[in-house]
Amino acid sequence: MTPHKRPPQTEGDLFRSRLDQIINLRHDLVRLAGLVAWGFFDERFAPLYAETGRPGVPTRLMVGLHLLKHMYGLSDEAVCDRWVCDPYFQYFCGETFFQHALPVDRSSMTRWRQRIGADDLSALVQESLAAAHRAGALQAEDMERVTVDTTVQPKAVTFPTDAKLMQRAREKLVALAQEWGIGLRQSYARVGKRAAMKQGRYAHAKQFNRARRELRRLKTYLGRVIRDIRRKIAGNEALTDAFKRP
Repeated sequence: MTPHKRPPQTEGDLFRSRLDQIINLRHDLVRLAGLVAWGFFDERFAPLYAETGRPGVPTRLMVGLHLLKHMYGLSDEAVCDRWVCDPYFQYFCGETFFQHALPVDRSSMTRWRQRIGADDLSALVQESLAAAHRAGALQAEDMERVTVDTTVQPKAVTFPTDAKLMQRAREKLVALAQEWGIGLRQSYARVGKRAAMKQGRYAHAKQFNRARRELRRLKTYLGRVIRDIRRKIAGNEALTDAFKRP
């Protein structure tokens, strides 16, 4: 898709009124639209478009929709629905006359984000902060420290179920035994992994009898490894100290 800039619509229309003639020019969105450097986005995203093919969606429209989405905490569907009935949204996105239908499909926002990528999407935040600074709503010292509420931030931490803990304990003990050169009768690496997978699937399917059976199997594997290590390190103070905490 080739980059597309909406041509300025300066000519009058006998059947339609210009948006700047029917809205309050002191509205916050109208003032913000005059502060945002829209040409910055055209230059930033131009290399991502091809020189041939169907003209792409106007950059200001897509950037404006994403800015409005984050400013008002809306979903893609909600911001598209509100754009159709809100003249201030349309003016912010570069429209000259009131439109009764969104010129793009909602899925275009998803495809546009995928094409732009996470790095270039940071330009949205960069320019929004710059616009706030130009408006005097944000001072330079306000950006020296950022406070983030991570209460609901997703974290890469799995729920510590008994099955996961037993499987992890067996893996750690086997790895430590190999590090100290202790030959175990069996590591249960393959069957232990299979039992842990089955236990999780049975629990998800609410087949609790089968899940408990696999849990007992994992406990048995762990117990065998522990007893085997205890027999091998008996009488060796160095190995006993190494395995004391694990």
